[in-house]
Amino acid sequence: MYPWKKKLLAVLVCGALSFSSIALPAGRAEAVDAWAVAAQSLGIFAAYKSSLASILALGNDVSAQVQSARQDLRENGEDDNHHDVEVVNRVMKQLIDKGDYVLKVNSLPFVWGVNNSNDFNAACFPTDYISINRALVRGLECDEDELAAVFAHEMTHGIEQHSAKNYAKAVAQYYGMSFLNMDAGLMDWNKLNALANYSIAKNVTLPTEYEADAGGFYIMTSAGFNPGGPAAAMYRMAYYLTYETRNVLEYQDLDEKAKGQETFSDHPETELREKRLAQMMTDYGCGHVTVKDRKTVYIDGQELLTADWTRDDYDNTVENAYYVAGGLAKAFHDYDSLAGWDFRPDGEGGVTFLTDDRVYGPLRHFVAAGNLGGRLQQLVEEAYAKEAASGARTKMKAAEAARRQEHSEALQSVWAADAKDVKKMRENGDAYSDYAMGKQALWEFARVLSAKNLDDEAASLVMCGRAKAVEGDYAGALDYANRGVAQDSKNVYNFLNRADIYRMIGNREAALADCAAAKEVDADNPYSYLMSAQIEDEMERKEAALADYKEFHRLRPTAFRRIPPEYLEKISAKDYKTYQKEKAAKDKAREEAWKKKQKEKQAAKADAKDSAGKAVNAEKSSKKDVQ
Repeated sequence: MYPWKKKLLAVLVCGALSFSSIALPAGRAEAVDAWAVAAQSLGIFAAYKSSLASILALGNDVSAQVQSARQDLRENGEDDNHHDVEVVNRVMKQLIDKGDYVLKVNSLPFVWGVNNSNDFNAACFPTDYISINRALVRGLECDEDELAAVFAHEMTHGIEQHSAKNYAKAVAQYYGMSFLNMDAGLMDWNKLNALANYSIAKNVTLPTEYEADAGGFYIMTSAGFNPGGPAAAMYRMAYYLTYETRNVLEYQDLDEKAKGQETFSDHPETELREKRLAQMMTDYGCGHVTVKDRKTVYIDGQELLTADWTRDDYDNTVENAYYVAGGLAKAFHDYDSLAGWDFRPDGEGGVTFLTDDRVYGPLRHFVAAGNLGGRLQQLVEEAYAKEAASGARTKMKAAEAARRQEHSEALQSVWAADAKDVKKMRENGDAYSDYAMGKQALWEFARVLSAKNLDDEAASLVMCGRAKAVEGDYAGALDYANRGVAQDSKNVYNFLNRADIYRMIGNREAALADCAAAKEVDADNPYSYLMSAQIEDEMERKEAALADYKEFHRLRPTAFRRIPPEYLEKISAKDYKTYQKEKAAKDKAREEAWKKKQKEKQAAKADAKDSAGKAVNAEKSSKKDVQ
């Protein structure tokens, strides 16, 4: 495999961070642009379209999404810290349930997992699976607003399908540059690879990182998180990568000269991102709130307060300043007048304001600590008085209206999906039910049942009912399923899906009755016999189960592995023998893997013991030298 083909695999995942220690001279940028322009003139559009279609199809495949999650957690392990997972789940749920965003017709709902990786990173797969590393959660100190900024950034990658688009563009650039070089022979292939990598990082991936920062800001703020969280996250990330990381590849040099050096990095420089996100916070609050020198908060150029430490383990002054400013920005954004701030006596001779919402916590803390309630009220009153002349609120409202219009149009596009796309969404919903992922299934069926071009309402109702049963809403499940069967009693799968609902409820007789009805509709459908056999086996009706398994085997002989061995042995000696061989091979492979893992553990223990022994000996030797 060519090195550049391996490099393409990295473009498939859009992550929060990316690192490289390889530098290129700044002068190369103009040459790369020329290469990119030349590449566009070549016949590579077909390669782009083909690659894009393939990755978009992957991103709309429920099985691929499930496998993405399984592979991530298998390779990196699962974070076994329950607090980490609890915080991540709470933040992601708030973003997904309350955030203002629209997924495209051919996108899947977000799922996520917290792995055990020591790398400070998060990533969005083309399947909308968000991989979150333990080191990121710990590095951000489980701070919910900072985590929300990172996760919303990753969600934007998924919403905009950046992974698929970037990969397709990367393929086009690689092919275009390669073809041009073969034709002109302008440079050796190593230099070509370097230029291609640089071009993709700067011209393809880098712009999408800015887009993800901006999109993530509005998702997390619309979900109710602190607008200062994104800028705080960038500062905290830089601090971690400079002073705390133990991964040399993550280390961020504070040297100003190093910051100006061109690299292969496909992410903007951290300090620049912090400044851009701080400006977004200012704009969000009608331009009233700014942070100077990363610690002093101003309202319309007048100083309110200077933040200080609130932790003993490290200086979190900068984060506190952004959170104070973020609380102010949220209030200015949400309330059109001073009345919304609810300034009132605090009962101790001072002034309090707003609510005890977590987002306002740092603001209320520092204002109370400095007895600045009256000062804040004065500055806020003056700020609103100036808005008529400055037009700041009108500008903010216009930007909000434009975003709402964009989202409305995106929703209209989903509702206007053609019948083929609606069918795919229904299949995705049913696949989620197969994986017992009821929430994701219901998300898909909500889109299906809202579609203007719904091709099969009856089947959609019954499948949605099955998804409700997976989530434990049995009454709703039967209501939907009965309505669907009543609309179309000629579809064998309507009966089978309702049978599955009855089975989940525990009403096996009703389930068997629906299986019988399905057999009457289509006597050659093998799944009616498979489900009947499974239910009869659960009810200890062995002879009836055997009869149905026999019929299933007759109709689908290649699916013999779905038949329990005790029945398969009686149905087909040949297939039973194949099953036994496969089982023996799997058992052997499992045993060998276990033995290998045990050896690795023993070797690791021995290495640790040896290292500890050497450390003790070194300490003893040191003491002797001192004596």
